[in-house]
Amino acid sequence: MFLINILGSDSAVSTTVGTAELFGDLYQQYLPRVYQYVNYRVGNRSEVEELTSKIFEKALSKFGSYDSRKASFSTWIFSIAHNTVIDYYRERSRKNKLANEIGKNPMTPSTSVEEAMDRLEEIIKLRQCLLKLSQVEQELISLKYSGDMANREIAKITGYSESNVGTILCRAIRKLREEFARW
Repeated sequence: MFLINILGSDSAVSTTVGTAELFGDLYQQYLPRVYQYVNYRVGNRSEVEELTSKIFEKALSKFGSYDSRKASFSTWIFSIAHNTVIDYYRERSRKNKLANEIGKNPMTPSTSVEEAMDRLEEIIKLRQCLLKLSQVEQELISLKYSGDMANREIAKITGYSESNVGTILCRAIRKLREEFARW
């Protein structure tokens, strides 16, 4: 019903085509954010690509039951992503393990080798500091900064209250600053 209202058509053929086009548009819009979120949580490029693919396969198969009155698409897709990452770690029993590879290349055409090495060293230090946080803190930070989500969306995904999400994030960031300053 939701899709028919958006498409303004009652015909099954145009609804199917419209649904595919709508999902395609949403896929294009959310793929970079979902990929970045999974990359932050997993770090292994081939695994990230596989998990991102699974997330969108699940979303496509469940797209007919998506209801915009219950949650925004962003909340819905990141709930699927969140659960898929949790399943990934359960299957492999690798809790509290973040990325093994650096996701971004610290070298740009205008970056000197020294600057790139300093940046790489800072990234490695930050990742080591992140590993000292609890699993909950790591998850909330990844949703906030890699997923580019608001506290309200994070609360819907995790089941925490919005104020609790803010409090946990604030404390986690304070811990990160203190730990990073010790270096």
